[in-house]
Amino acid sequence: MGSTDERVVAVIMVGGPTKGTRFRPLSLNIPKPLFPLAGQPMVHHPISACKKIPNLAQIFLIGFYDEREFALYVSSISNELRVPVRYLREDKPHGSAGGLYNFRDLIMEDSPSHIFLLNCDVCCSFPLPEMLESHRRYGGMGTILVIKVSAESANQFGELVADPATNELLHYTEKPETFVSDRINCGVYIFTPDIFTAIQGVSTQRKDRANLRRLSSFDAIDSATSRNLPADFVRLDQDILSPLAGKKQFYTYESMDFWEQIKTPGMSLKCSALYLAQFRFTSPHLLASGDGTKSAAISGDVYIHPSAKVHPTAKIGPNVSISANARIGAGARLISCIILDDVEIKENAVVIHAIVGWKSSIGRWSRVQASGDYNAKLGVTILGESVSVEDEVVVVNSIVLPNKTLNVSVQEEIIL
Repeated sequence: MGSTDERVVAVIMVGGPTKGTRFRPLSLNIPKPLFPLAGQPMVHHPISACKKIPNLAQIFLIGFYDEREFALYVSSISNELRVPVRYLREDKPHGSAGGLYNFRDLIMEDSPSHIFLLNCDVCCSFPLPEMLESHRRYGGMGTILVIKVSAESANQFGELVADPATNELLHYTEKPETFVSDRINCGVYIFTPDIFTAIQGVSTQRKDRANLRRLSSFDAIDSATSRNLPADFVRLDQDILSPLAGKKQFYTYESMDFWEQIKTPGMSLKCSALYLAQFRFTSPHLLASGDGTKSAAISGDVYIHPSAKVHPTAKIGPNVSISANARIGAGARLISCIILDDVEIKENAVVIHAIVGWKSSIGRWSRVQASGDYNAKLGVTILGESVSVEDEVVVVNSIVLPNKTLNVSVQEEIIL
C-alpha cells in the first residue's frame, strides 16, 4: 500500500461545444457536462466519486468551453466538497492524452503519486478507491476500468484482452472491424506520473519521423493513420495503450456494476435512472417519498428539487427527476422523465419517456410520451426550451426545438 502522505489528483475531460452536437437540442442551452442527471449536473457524478479517493489534492476539468460557462459551478462544487476544483481550457485539440500532457505542470504541482483520468460522458459507479488499491498491487504505469458487454456491441468501443491471472493488458484495439473481445475500455483510468514520459515519447517520435520524411521524402516510413497528426496531438488509445499493451505497463480492473456512454439525450434519460437507483445506496436522502395523502404518490426512484411544487394528487415515478421551480398540477402522471427548471405541467397531463426543457409548459389533459427505446433517434420525446404544448395535445416519439407552440398532435416528427 502507498504511504499516507501520497497525494492523488483527478482529471475529468469535459469536451466542448463542437463535441456535443448529438446532444442537441438540450446542449443549445447549457454545456452538456452541466445537464442534470438525477437532479445533479452530469459532471457532478464523477466529481463526487473523486471525493472518495484517499488523499485527493485537487480535481481538474479540461475542455473547450469558455471558462465563464463553468465558473459558477466550479466555485460552488469546490465549496461543497471542500476540494479545489479548477477548470482548464484547451486552446486547440491535443487528443485524449495530449490534453493531459498540455497541462502537466499544473497537474503535477502537488507532486501527486497517482493521477485519475475520467471522461465526463461516462455513467458508472466509478469504483475509484478500489481501482487505486488494485493499481498499487499491480504496479505498472496505469490501470484501466473495463466491463464485459455483449459481443454485438463491443465493436463500438475500445476492445481489449487481459491476462486472466494477472489482469495485465495484453492487447488493445479501438473500435475493431472484427471481434476481438467482449471486454471494453470504460474511459476511466489511473496513472502514475510516468504517463507524461510515455506521451512525450510519442510526440518526440512523431517529430523525428516528420524530420526524417522531410530529409528523405520517403512517405512510407509512417503509417497512414498517424502520418498527418501534429506532434502534440496524442491519442490515449491508439498511441499509448495499443503500443504498450503486453509490456507489463497497463493492467485492468473489471467493473461488475452498470456502465453507459452518454452520447444522446435519450441515453441521458437511461443514465438518470441508473444514478437514481444508485442513490438508494449512496444518497437515500436525495430520493423523494410520498403515499398520496399529504404529498404526491411516489413509486420507485424519484428526485424532486426542494423548490419544485408538486400537487398531492399527482403520481410520480419511477425514474423521474424534477428540477428547480417546476410546477406539477393536480392529477398529473409522470413516468421515466426529466423535468427541467421552471417547467409547468398542468392538471391531468401525462409525461412518459420524455425530457421537458426549461420554461416549457404542458397543457391540461395533454400527453407527451415515447416508446422508451433509448438507442432510437426518436425513442425519447424531447422538448427544447420554452416549448408550449396546448391543452389536449398528444406528442409522441418527437423532438421539438426551442420556442415552439404545439396546438395539434404530432407523432414521430422533428419540429425545427
